[in-house]
Amino acid sequence: MWTENKILEEDLKRIAASEFIGWDGFRDSSVFITGGTGLIGQTVINSLLYANRIRKLGIRITALVRSREKAEHLFSSQLSESNALSFIDGSVEDLPALPRFDFMIHGAGPTQSRYFVTNPVETIKAAVSGTMNMLSAAAETKPRGFVYLSSMEVYGTPLSDERIHETYPCNIDLSLPRNSYPESKRLCESLCASYAAEYGIPARSIRLAQTFGPGVMRDDGRVFAQFARNAVAGNDIVLATAGKTRRTYLYTADAASAILTVLSKGKDGESYNAANETTFCSILEMARIVAALYPEKHIGVICNSGDSSAYASEAHLNLSSEKLERLGWKASTGLEDMYRRMIESDFID
Repeated sequence: MWTENKILEEDLKRIAASEFIGWDGFRDSSVFITGGTGLIGQTVINSLLYANRIRKLGIRITALVRSREKAEHLFSSQLSESNALSFIDGSVEDLPALPRFDFMIHGAGPTQSRYFVTNPVETIKAAVSGTMNMLSAAAETKPRGFVYLSSMEVYGTPLSDERIHETYPCNIDLSLPRNSYPESKRLCESLCASYAAEYGIPARSIRLAQTFGPGVMRDDGRVFAQFARNAVAGNDIVLATAGKTRRTYLYTADAASAILTVLSKGKDGESYNAANETTFCSILEMARIVAALYPEKHIGVICNSGDSSAYASEAHLNLSSEKLERLGWKASTGLEDMYRRMIESDFID
C-alpha cells in the first residue's frame, strides 16, 4: 500500500486534518493537474486521494502525463486501491481538448537549473505556451478555481535580508540565459492576472520557496538532493559556489497544503508567497546543517569547487508568507526535519 511509508502517511494525515483548507468546496468535484509526476504534483495528488479516504469527499483527479508508464509506476498502489485517479496523455505545450474540471492546478515545466542555462529558449516556450494553453482551456470550460505554481525566483536577486512581500520589486538581468526561468514565471503570473481580469478566470499564482521532502527522485540534480545523498553516503558536501545565497525553504506537505489553500480560498488574479520563514539561511549554512545530522561520519563542506555557471546569481530571498497565513495556512516543518523526513522516507528510483 502507498501509505505503508510511515512518514508519507503522517504528512497526508496532517494535510487531510487541516481545517484551513476549504475541503467542503472540493466535495464531489473534479481536479485536473499538470506536473503530477513531479515532486510537488505527486504530493498534491496523494493529498487529495488521502482526503478522499478520510473525509469521504468523492474527489476525482485527472493528471496530464507525458509518460503513462512512469505515472502508472509512481501511483501503482493508489490506482489499485481507488478509481479516483486517471491520466490523460499529452503535454501542456500541445494540450489536448479538455472536458470541464471544477479545479485546475498547473505545475508542469522545467525545474533543473542546468537545463535553464543550456535550453533557455525551450524553458521559455514550455512555460509560456503551456500556461497560455491552460488558461485558454480554462476560459472555455470555466472551472471554479485555477492555481499556477510559480517560484520565489520571480523576485530576482535582492541582496538584503529584508522580508519579501508579494509587492517587492524585481531586478532580473535579462541578458543571462539562466534567467529564462524566473522571467518566464513572471510572464506566466501576468497571464494569470490578465485572464482573471479580462475573462473572469479564477486564476491565482503561488510563489513557492525551494521545496523538498519525501518523494525526491534518487537522481534529482538539485542542491538539496545532492546534499542529502552525500550525507547518507558519508561523503563531503561540495558546493560549486561560495554558498552565499540565502533563501527560505518549504516542506513538500506544507507546499501541498498551501496550494490547496490558495485553490480553495485565494483571491482571483493575485499571487501568494509560500515559505517556512524559520528556514531562512545561506546554502553554506544549510550544507553544514545537513552534515551535522551525521556527526559520526565527519562530513566536510567544501566551497567554490567546480562550474558555477548553472546556478543563479547570489540572492537573499527572505519570503514572507503573511498574506497566505491570513487565509489560515501555516508551515509545520523546519529545515532539519525536512531533511530527516526526506532521508528516512528514502528516495524514489
